[in-house]
Amino acid sequence: MLDLISLGGQIAERRKRLKLSQTELSRKAGLSRATLDALENGRAGELGFSKVTKLLAALGLELTVQTASSQRPTLDELMQEDRDDKSLDRRR
Repeated sequence: MLDLISLGGQIAERRKRLKLSQTELSRKAGLSRATLDALENGRAGELGFSKVTKLLAALGLELTVQTASSQRPTLDELMQEDRDDKSLDRRR
């Protein structure tokens, strides 16, 4: 599942690849540079759907919807996820 922090990182990567400044992209998408900066740096608490789609369109990207797997994770998968989370905590 893609969260807002991951989305912000992908938007920043695409913006840099296109050699756009935050100011240029924010103008093109019709939102403030501060909002874009907060998104790219993981500080955006929430961002409305229309803002996301405007940003993606300005970058030549589109939002796609996929159905989530209805299969529940196995115990092994949950335990592995817990181990992964704990290893990330130790890196800080």
